[in-house]
Amino acid sequence: MEKRKISFMIAVLPIIVLLLMGAFSVFYWKVGMIVPLLSGVVATGIIGYIFNYSWEELQEGLKEGVANALPAIFILLIVGSIIGTWILSGTIPAMIFYGLKFLSPSLFIPLAALITAIVSTTLGTSFTSIATVGIALIAVGNAMGFATPLTAAAIISGAFFGDKLSPLSDTTNIAAAMADTNLFEHVGHMLWDTIPAFVLSLILYWVVGQTQVGGGFEGADQINTLMQGLDSLFNITPLLFVLPLITIVLAIRKTPAIPALLSMSFLGGVFAMIFQSASLVQVLSSFTSGYSSNSEISMINSLLSKGGVTSMGGTIILLITAAALGGIMQKVGILDIILEKMMTWINSSRKLLVTSLVTAFLIGLSTGAQVLAIIIPAKMFSNSFREMGLDTKNLSRNVEAGGTVGITLVPWSVPAIFAANMLGAQPAEFIPFLFFPMLVILINLFYGLTGISIAKLESQANNKLRREA
Repeated sequence: MEKRKISFMIAVLPIIVLLLMGAFSVFYWKVGMIVPLLSGVVATGIIGYIFNYSWEELQEGLKEGVANALPAIFILLIVGSIIGTWILSGTIPAMIFYGLKFLSPSLFIPLAALITAIVSTTLGTSFTSIATVGIALIAVGNAMGFATPLTAAAIISGAFFGDKLSPLSDTTNIAAAMADTNLFEHVGHMLWDTIPAFVLSLILYWVVGQTQVGGGFEGADQINTLMQGLDSLFNITPLLFVLPLITIVLAIRKTPAIPALLSMSFLGGVFAMIFQSASLVQVLSSFTSGYSSNSEISMINSLLSKGGVTSMGGTIILLITAAALGGIMQKVGILDIILEKMMTWINSSRKLLVTSLVTAFLIGLSTGAQVLAIIIPAKMFSNSFREMGLDTKNLSRNVEAGGTVGITLVPWSVPAIFAANMLGAQPAEFIPFLFFPMLVILINLFYGLTGISIAKLESQANNKLRREA
């Protein structure tokens, strides 16, 4: 049966449904983001059916969307196992212990962002850095009396600094590939927005952190109690930092993500048996269902009782639902219709730059899926950039700003929900403190409007040679 043409007003209905249901879910119902995402799937399916898409075609869209998410699903499963084995091994407790011992409250919030940024840039993954050093820094911040949402925001900012800038990051490689630009030219071009945004973020975190130093800080007694509790539960030794160092070596050697993460989880179990005298059963239990703390100190129990493959279930369900929504929207042509409408008013390089940035963010806003927010606008606008004489590394930088980093500002996005589950703060609480993502978007908007740092396209021959280099 011939497909009926979907109008722009009809095409935006699923996004309106998603945004309305998301707003109610975040601010009133407090039931999570599964219902809003499923509502978007249902709305898209109804529109597709009305406009002569068969159930088989709609189902194929759902399947294609979920298939694209499979690598991320496997990574999340392994990250869950890493959390469990790294806690059992004493590695994360050691990070907390030495963090409490050496970090100063007056510099803690900017240092939380900086430390996470270094780890994330080295590993090339925001999720792993949040789930390891991020958990440790949350404990240190809580003991020092800082509000959890502020500490969480600093950690997330640092984690997505690395996710955006690291040549080892999957999103960095995807953005460069989809925009058809050289990876290292892409990374170099992002220094224009990433470094200023992060430096300004560190200053803002220092300023805001000063307002909480001493406020709610229960002093040395609480810190000493927490350190003693950790010392009584685990064999705390600097040798445990060999595990993160091995992880850094794997990253430097450019080991593929899944083998590297599996190695981190396996080594966590080995370290648990060596340093904590854990049995094989305990290792397998922490791998599967996480670590369970039975300390007399409630903060230690709430902090360390987590991890395991099964703990990732909620996040994976959210990822599958978001991926299915993106898949069915692509099958019905919803996103293409919206993007084509936006292209009708683009008659200058300035409008093209701004539109590509806004589009990446809006796709993240409507689907909650980071990869879709990168791939779709990169594919959509690459030819337009060339036609207007703009190097496509401007496009790759924009989709990273709006898709890789900007998506953390979306409460129902997979990165925001994952961070909330790991760090113990709801997205609506930490998003107001996500200075780095906000500044990245604003700086790129400024560059797009003023033309500062915008690279012009070289001759076709030179450009081809440059991309192949």
